[in-house]
Amino acid sequence: MNNIFLTIADMLRSLFLGFGLSEYVVELVMAAIYASVVFALIGLLVLILVLAERKISGYIQLRPGPNRVGPHGIFQLIADMLKMLGKESITPAAVDKWPFVLAPILMFVPTMLLYAVIPFGEGMVAADLNLGVFYFIAIGSLTTLPLFMAGWSSSNKYSLIGGMRAVAQMVSYELPLIFSILGVIMIAGSMRMNDIVLAQSGMWFVILQPIAFLVFFISALAELNRAPFDLPEGETELTAGVFTEYTPMRFALFQMAEYGNVFIMSGLMVTLFLGGWQAPFGLTFIPSYIWFFAKVFMMIFVIMWVRWTFPRIRVDKLMDFGWKFLLPVSLVNIFVTGIGIYLFQNF
Repeated sequence: MNNIFLTIADMLRSLFLGFGLSEYVVELVMAAIYASVVFALIGLLVLILVLAERKISGYIQLRPGPNRVGPHGIFQLIADMLKMLGKESITPAAVDKWPFVLAPILMFVPTMLLYAVIPFGEGMVAADLNLGVFYFIAIGSLTTLPLFMAGWSSSNKYSLIGGMRAVAQMVSYELPLIFSILGVIMIAGSMRMNDIVLAQSGMWFVILQPIAFLVFFISALAELNRAPFDLPEGETELTAGVFTEYTPMRFALFQMAEYGNVFIMSGLMVTLFLGGWQAPFGLTFIPSYIWFFAKVFMMIFVIMWVRWTFPRIRVDKLMDFGWKFLLPVSLVNIFVTGIGIYLFQNF
């Protein structure tokens, strides 16, 4: 199937060129359209995921969750959004103003860029890059800087410690996450996302790479700063960590980026290990994008389940677990995968 996204983009580009606009202006317009669509998608996802998380946490903790505003509380998020819009945006006098203001915006930019390389269905990827996995890792690692900017510029000891924790945690867990992906790349023989999905036609890589999948899942939780690895925000010691000095709308940008990253990391997990948009059990009559979103929301449910089940890990144990356990395990997995590929090809 041809790439649906590229077909639509080519039609729009031709339309704008027909109006007599220059190539430079057309590319700017296309970039603005892409950013607007992704921003709207993330906004919709945030509304769905925040309500889902509050309902799931309520169920796990034997309480109802939101149930007053609208049927089953479905309008609670709209009420919360209106409340945030009505609150004053305050910039404390002691902060380093421009890094403080730019941090939530810059946190959101990598999230938007990552949506370009995820195949949402057959022929549904905005940019089918040869180095799609490398692009994802490179852009995803940029989220460390805005968190440190937020912590450093806040002129608050809680925020500063939270920012330093964020850098240490995300750099530490990025290594086992990358190494867990190498086994998949070795088997698929490609870093293109669609090639990895097609390589799972006979068997999903979660069966061939179960250890890599577990390492990736745990490292992803740490990269997302989700409990039990939410040390940068640890309210028991740091009030709200890097977010302490941020008022509602700027804080909302951080939350949008977090839930957008939860979706995109789940999408990467599905693409690498769970067959991507491919249908299980030969059920190909169901559209590929429905399978993709079903798998993604299943992984999001598991991430939320883990958050509301396990207590926060201690910071020194967090670092020990990443460096002394996950990293060696991921390296051993690469070694074993290489031996397995050699034996398969030669015997």
